[in-house]
Amino acid sequence: MQFIKGWLQYFKLADMKGILRDIDGWIRRRIRAVYWKQWKKIKTRYRMIRRYNIPEWKVHELANCRRGPWRAALMLNQIFSDKEIASQGYMPMTSYYLHICEN
Repeated sequence: MQFIKGWLQYFKLADMKGILRDIDGWIRRRIRAVYWKQWKKIKTRYRMIRRYNIPEWKVHELANCRRGPWRAALMLNQIFSDKEIASQGYMPMTSYYLHICEN
Protein backbone atom coordinates (compact mmCIF):
# COMPACT_ATOMS: atom_id res chain seq x y z
CA MET A 1 0.00 0.00 0.00
CA GLN A 2 2.92 2.30 0.65
CA PHE A 3 4.04 1.88 -2.96
CA ILE A 4 0.61 2.92 -4.24
CA LYS A 5 0.51 5.96 -1.97
CA GLY A 6 3.93 7.06 -3.20
CA TRP A 7 2.91 6.54 -6.83
CA LEU A 8 -0.24 8.62 -6.30
CA GLN A 9 1.74 11.37 -4.57
CA TYR A 10 4.10 11.51 -7.56
CA PHE A 11 1.33 11.70 -10.16
CA LYS A 12 -1.14 13.86 -8.22
CA LEU A 13 -0.69 16.78 -10.61
CA ALA A 14 -2.08 14.77 -13.52
CA ASP A 15 -5.81 14.41 -13.99
CA MET A 16 -6.09 10.72 -13.14
CA LYS A 17 -9.52 10.43 -11.56
CA GLY A 18 -11.10 8.53 -14.46
CA ILE A 19 -8.13 6.21 -14.90
CA LEU A 20 -8.00 5.42 -11.18
CA ARG A 21 -11.74 4.70 -11.14
CA ASP A 22 -11.22 2.12 -13.90
CA ILE A 23 -8.22 0.58 -12.13
CA ASP A 24 -10.14 0.40 -8.84
CA GLY A 25 -13.00 -1.39 -10.56
CA TRP A 26 -10.61 -3.89 -12.12
CA ILE A 27 -8.85 -4.55 -8.80
CA ARG A 28 -12.14 -5.11 -6.96
CA ARG A 29 -13.26 -7.54 -9.67
CA ARG A 30 -9.93 -9.35 -9.39
CA ILE A 31 -10.37 -9.63 -5.61
CA ARG A 32 -13.81 -11.19 -6.16
CA ALA A 33 -12.30 -13.62 -8.70
CA VAL A 34 -9.65 -14.67 -6.18
CA TYR A 35 -12.35 -15.43 -3.63
CA TRP A 36 -14.21 -17.48 -6.22
CA LYS A 37 -11.06 -19.48 -6.92
CA GLN A 38 -10.54 -20.10 -3.21
CA TRP A 39 -14.02 -21.57 -2.93
CA LYS A 40 -13.24 -24.51 -5.19
CA LYS A 41 -16.13 -26.81 -4.34
CA ILE A 42 -19.80 -26.06 -4.82
CA LYS A 43 -20.44 -27.01 -1.21
CA THR A 44 -17.95 -24.35 -0.04
CA ARG A 45 -19.39 -21.72 -2.38
CA TYR A 46 -22.88 -22.50 -1.13
CA ARG A 47 -21.83 -22.18 2.51
CA MET A 48 -19.90 -18.94 1.99
CA ILE A 49 -22.53 -17.23 -0.14
CA ARG A 50 -25.34 -18.13 2.25
CA ARG A 51 -23.69 -16.01 4.97
CA TYR A 52 -24.78 -12.84 3.19
CA ASN A 53 -28.57 -13.22 3.65
CA ILE A 54 -29.42 -13.78 0.01
CA PRO A 55 -32.56 -15.70 -1.03
CA GLU A 56 -32.04 -19.44 -1.22
CA TRP A 57 -32.73 -19.68 -4.96
CA LYS A 58 -30.09 -17.02 -5.65
CA VAL A 59 -27.53 -18.79 -3.45
CA HIS A 60 -28.18 -22.01 -5.37
CA GLU A 61 -27.83 -20.18 -8.68
CA LEU A 62 -24.54 -18.54 -7.73
CA ALA A 63 -22.98 -21.60 -6.12
CA ASN A 64 -23.71 -23.82 -9.14
CA CYS A 65 -22.40 -21.33 -11.67
CA ARG A 66 -20.11 -22.99 -14.21
CA ARG A 67 -18.62 -19.82 -15.58
CA GLY A 68 -14.99 -18.97 -15.07
CA PRO A 69 -13.75 -16.91 -12.13
CA TRP A 70 -13.65 -13.66 -14.10
CA ARG A 71 -17.31 -13.95 -15.15
CA ALA A 72 -18.33 -15.22 -11.72
CA ALA A 73 -16.73 -12.12 -10.20
CA LEU A 74 -19.41 -10.02 -11.88
CA MET A 75 -22.09 -12.05 -10.14
CA LEU A 76 -20.27 -11.78 -6.81
CA ASN A 77 -20.68 -8.03 -7.09
CA GLN A 78 -24.08 -8.56 -5.44
CA ILE A 79 -22.41 -10.09 -2.38
CA PHE A 80 -19.07 -8.31 -2.06
CA SER A 81 -19.94 -4.67 -2.26
CA ASP A 82 -17.24 -2.04 -2.32
CA LYS A 83 -17.77 -1.45 1.41
CA GLU A 84 -17.25 -5.16 2.14
CA ILE A 85 -13.95 -5.17 0.25
CA ALA A 86 -12.85 -1.95 1.94
CA SER A 87 -13.61 -3.46 5.37
CA GLN A 88 -11.16 -6.25 4.53
CA GLY A 89 -8.33 -3.75 4.10
CA TYR A 90 -8.39 -2.52 0.49
CA MET A 91 -8.27 1.25 0.32
CA PRO A 92 -9.59 2.53 -3.03
CA MET A 93 -7.02 4.55 -4.92
CA THR A 94 -9.65 7.01 -6.09
CA SER A 95 -10.57 8.10 -2.58
CA TYR A 96 -6.91 8.51 -1.61
CA TYR A 97 -6.25 10.50 -4.80
CA LEU A 98 -9.18 12.82 -4.08
CA HIS A 99 -7.91 13.25 -0.50
CA ILE A 100 -4.47 14.25 -1.80
CA CYS A 101 -5.84 16.67 -4.39
CA GLU A 102 -7.92 18.53 -1.79
CA ASN A 103 -4.83 19.49 0.20
